[in-house]
Amino acid sequence: MRVAEVIGSVTLSRAHPLLVGSRWIIGVPYSLEALRADGKGDGEDLVIFDNLGAGLGSKIGFSEGGEAAAPFYPVKKPVDAYAALLLDKLEISPRD
Repeated sequence: MRVAEVIGSVTLSRAHPLLVGSRWIIGVPYSLEALRADGKGDGEDLVIFDNLGAGLGSKIGFSEGGEAAAPFYPVKKPVDAYAALLLDKLEISPRD
């Protein structure tokens, strides 16, 4: 699981039949260094499936690949990134 900041949403004029009515957000992933510095996301923007209602500026935990499609099992949906949780607070422990 990775952490991202929501920077926008996506509006589709057409969608795969299994994804009609779905909500999509744009997220910028954080590197560990950016999280430790409490900075901005520094990864490459990506589109994420969202059924949690994440708002602009929210920090989310998201999964990618096969794990992103797992919540829909046994239905196969063409999803590459899935917002799994909303983060209220994030604490990073120092390395031992």
